[in-house]
Amino acid sequence: MKNWQLSRRTMLKGMGAMLSLPLLEAMGPLPLLANSGAARKYPVRTAVLYMPNGVNGYAWAPQGQGSGFELSPTLQPLAKLKNEILVLSQLMNAATDTGDGHYVKTAAFLTGTTITRTTGSELRCGGTSMDQIAAQRIGNLTPLPSLELGIEPVTTGVDMNVGYTRLYGSHISWSTPTTPLAKEINPQLAFDRLFRSTSSSRTVGAAERSVVDLVMEDAKRLQSKVGKADQAKVNEYLDAVRAVEKRIEFDSKRKSEEYNTDPLVRREIDKLGLRIKDYYSDPARASERSGDHTEHVRLMLDLMVLAFWSDSTRLSTFMFGNAVSSKNFSFLPGVGGSHHEISHHDGKPEKLEQYKLINIWHMTQLAYMLEKMQSIQEGERTLLDNSMILFGAGMRDGNAHDPHNLPLVLAGRGGGTISPGRHLVYEKNTPLCNLYRSMLSRMGTPVESFSDSTGELRGLNDPAFKGVVS
Repeated sequence: MKNWQLSRRTMLKGMGAMLSLPLLEAMGPLPLLANSGAARKYPVRTAVLYMPNGVNGYAWAPQGQGSGFELSPTLQPLAKLKNEILVLSQLMNAATDTGDGHYVKTAAFLTGTTITRTTGSELRCGGTSMDQIAAQRIGNLTPLPSLELGIEPVTTGVDMNVGYTRLYGSHISWSTPTTPLAKEINPQLAFDRLFRSTSSSRTVGAAERSVVDLVMEDAKRLQSKVGKADQAKVNEYLDAVRAVEKRIEFDSKRKSEEYNTDPLVRREIDKLGLRIKDYYSDPARASERSGDHTEHVRLMLDLMVLAFWSDSTRLSTFMFGNAVSSKNFSFLPGVGGSHHEISHHDGKPEKLEQYKLINIWHMTQLAYMLEKMQSIQEGERTLLDNSMILFGAGMRDGNAHDPHNLPLVLAGRGGGTISPGRHLVYEKNTPLCNLYRSMLSRMGTPVESFSDSTGELRGLNDPAFKGVVS
């Protein structure tokens, strides 16, 4: 309707539910892109997916440079997305080339600083993380300034082997040099944060009903006012929310079955006097998902995609695991042990092969998320086109704890400011923070300096650029 327009902050509301909407045509004309008479400018979303323990370097590096590169064995899960990614080589986080091999590199992955060695009383990372620099400037534009997600609960105590508090290994987002941001690791609680109003827990019956059902009346009222394209987009979005909600509900049912069939679990829950739902809502148990680690990860990645799609936030981080994680990957064929233990391979072929298989699993999860984003249209582009998704680790080889030549993949086109489909090889020890400066500029939050940056990273939007090393 030509004389009727939705606010970009319009939400679907119901008793105990509140869903942000994807960007619709009825939300009015967005600013036009430079030199384009038709393309609408959508916001750039940014996610950082952090993997602990590094990679098998022998199986990581692509062959060739520029657009003619060949994916390595580890990167093969990204084959269908090869034209949507940049593989970045020879970037280094120099300030982490000191001290312990894990905590220093995890806590400072997004700050480019050297953390203070402490057993817990003087937690200090040394800087604000890249994502939070952006959140402090554009976070007011969305319901959530940023969204921090993970898999494992915060670890406490002191690692006596190195003299660092384990808290450092549980965070990559820092709102101040001394304030790490808590991450949500329970899919149900993350879902509720996105889609339920703060009063839902006090609304009789609302907390047990589907959020889509709760807002359906408002959705039908909205759809009667918008065009067919927007009607279809709202339906697609609600179907996606419902699908994730059902998977979380299915997981809850499996937990009920576990209570009914496993006497040890039943005894512990009964001893604590808790409801099953409350027992598994405890952060210390949130990663106990009937052994299905892959489903846990994918639920969190799906929630991140929904948050970006609905413009609930434009900034998110996800930790595949904490530093020195003991997560066992024996659920993968050919793997017998934890990521951390296997990363200390000592050059043994059997461990290097298992290390590679764990890395391939991580790439498969990245591909899962990117394909989801690629399937969501935003005007003439996709959600992936309008995003920057950085996957990386704070060290290259977990055996050497080496912060040189970090394993990094940057996916998406940053709203048309990045030309993917290349392997870029830079001079050795190029600052990782040059990449962060480039990303901050594309988010509309440029900075004149960031830690040890020497400028923005060259060639991200030049399809002919191969890097500075040939």
